[in-house]
Amino acid sequence: MSRSDLEEILDLTDTFAEIGRRPIPKVPALRGRTVATAFFENSTRTRMSFETAARRLSADTVAFSAGSSSLSKGESLRDTVEVVASYGADLLVVRHAMAGTAHRVADWTDLSVVNAGDGCHEHPTQALLDCYTLREQRGSLDGMRIAIVGDIRHSRVARSNILAFTALGAEVVLVAPATLLPPAIDGWPVTVFHELDLLLADLDAVYLLRMQQERITEGLIPSLREYANDFGLSTDRVARMRSDALVLHPGPTNRGVEISAEAAADPRSVILDQVVNGVSVRMAVLFQLLGSGQQLVAADIEPVGDDARPEGVDR
Repeated sequence: MSRSDLEEILDLTDTFAEIGRRPIPKVPALRGRTVATAFFENSTRTRMSFETAARRLSADTVAFSAGSSSLSKGESLRDTVEVVASYGADLLVVRHAMAGTAHRVADWTDLSVVNAGDGCHEHPTQALLDCYTLREQRGSLDGMRIAIVGDIRHSRVARSNILAFTALGAEVVLVAPATLLPPAIDGWPVTVFHELDLLLADLDAVYLLRMQQERITEGLIPSLREYANDFGLSTDRVARMRSDALVLHPGPTNRGVEISAEAAADPRSVILDQVVNGVSVRMAVLFQLLGSGQQLVAADIEPVGDDARPEGVDR
């Protein structure tokens, strides 16, 4: 996506963030539409965020859970997707452990498809909500110096954020042990460091990644304790950051590993803001795909429920 593409979604997100602050945060923009979620990997934040976004837009939702599906009986991924689509869905949100799955699913169906994370490849809406959170705090990403710290080798979040942050004018530095970097990063618009302490005083934001132990099949670090000692955002390290620097994390957090409880609770932490903004960003994405196209129609964002009472009627 180009910078203008990204900024268009972020600008649209402003509208839905305002809706989220209403007493009844719901509008009829996607009434009559159906959003299906097909998560072949476990998820809490992303799944609930998409489902909340769909409901706030008054869309119907259909949820698919791999653990209780016919996949265990040998049904193929394609058959599963076609069954979900047959329930009248207009859009399919897909998360899968295999890179490229969302792209393949889009070839199998005429539905709009949103990638909610595919293996170690990408997580586009996470990058969008991270950009929105940074822009909300700073006004712009232009000139920001952002460190992405941790298990970059296995992180789809890191890959999407590198693309999005740099497209919006930020400088990205990767901080990780050599074993947790991808095999080849030639051509990536980043610089690499192996010591976090050397950078702390010069960063506008520190983005901490979870150690993805479910994807690590070999001994890439001596121990979690040693990793935390060298790369974790401890109380001491957060104290050495600039007073206006920001702390981000995609969740779920491993307290005491990549971030301490004190650092997560620091006033500079915007981790909970990321969660809140995730709903608004995903509302914008769903509306762009299923709503009134590029322009918001006034009728689409009028409230429903108690906020929709006629003029002159007391609430």
